[in-house]
Amino acid sequence: MSELFMLSKAQIRRIEPYFPLSHGVPRVDDQRIVSGIIFVIRNGLRWRDEPAAYGPHKTIYNRFIRWSRLGVFNRIFAALAAGSDSDETLMIDATHLKAHRTAASLFEKGPIPRRIGRTKGGLNSKLHTVCDGDGRPLILCLSEGQMSDHIGAKLTYPALPDHATCMIGDKGYDSDEYRAALKAKGIIPCIPPRKGRILPASFDKKLYRQRHKVENMFGKLKDWRRIHTRYDRCAHTFMSAICIAATVIFWLN
Repeated sequence: MSELFMLSKAQIRRIEPYFPLSHGVPRVDDQRIVSGIIFVIRNGLRWRDEPAAYGPHKTIYNRFIRWSRLGVFNRIFAALAAGSDSDETLMIDATHLKAHRTAASLFEKGPIPRRIGRTKGGLNSKLHTVCDGDGRPLILCLSEGQMSDHIGAKLTYPALPDHATCMIGDKGYDSDEYRAALKAKGIIPCIPPRKGRILPASFDKKLYRQRHKVENMFGKLKDWRRIHTRYDRCAHTFMSAICIAATVIFWLN
């Protein structure tokens, strides 16, 4: 069973303070259940297809759904990412995540939108991310697939670190409004200008070469099959899966 654990006991101890308190009957071993959740998300399995060594699949599924609704995995990611020591230079980018037919329903039930939209590539969601200088995600934001980059950047703006000094982004973030907002926070934009600008802004070409780190980050996230393809209908469960993957890949190693 030990080889099936996705997280060591030391890693579990790091995130254990963010787990909800157990009431009444003691819950099943956290290390085994969380490892089962990670196994399903990483390998793109149906919950019922996970190895029996992790225990009943219904127990693992219910834990994932219950903690997703409570925002447990989002808080774990935010807490660990807040400990970054390389957040003076930031990088921003976005990527599309294709929605599987089991998740691709535009019909909204309830007050919470599903964050699925239609683009040329079909139905998908869009993940807007701000990374630190080492290419580790600091801010994750899920939106409909058709949302533009600079509008998505507005969603991440309030959470930018106060002591950041530089923001690297591609041409999709070249807008006067976003540049002015960054400068208001004391952040120097390193963003190449779009074609056709009357007064194109200058940028540090040598610094801009570091932008490959955010692309590498997306590649590592999409190695997890339930991130590369969205199977979850509810936005909060899919966002929990993204936070789990980002936490395990970048903040628990």
